[in-house]
Amino acid sequence: MPLPHDLCSQIQNGFRMRRAKIAVPHTTQNLAILSILLREGFLSSITRGTASEPSPSEWAFVTEPHRRIWAFLKYRGDRPVLSSMSLVSTPSKRIFMDPHGIRRLVSGKRSNFIKPLGMGEIGVVKVGDRQWVEAREAVAMNLGGEVVCRAR
Repeated sequence: MPLPHDLCSQIQNGFRMRRAKIAVPHTTQNLAILSILLREGFLSSITRGTASEPSPSEWAFVTEPHRRIWAFLKYRGDRPVLSSMSLVSTPSKRIFMDPHGIRRLVSGKRSNFIKPLGMGEIGVVKVGDRQWVEAREAVAMNLGGEVVCRAR
């Protein structure tokens, strides 16, 4: 499974370089994290495409290593909407929390030595084998899981 740190750095670097869009490898994990960022308003849209262009019609005819997800970055005025994106769970120290621990993070309290989520900040939680949700959704569904990354 690819690690989400590459996605975090590509998104941050895209915003810092004032890019309109970025291409990331097409994986289930990247698609899930980008979908959460889109739902929460950090991205303007996402689409499938090839390594050279965002083209959903050509995506089906391209082999796996050349498939990409194109994320269109969102700016308010001349400032990026997403200011930072960082990992919580690293390969050497994976952070798993029960629903109570995630509730503490969302409500502004420290949990497992992890700083709480601030105003306008989201947390991405992997709750199942292939299910990814935002931390507040995990609290609403009373689910625990691996806290993967955070964005603000």
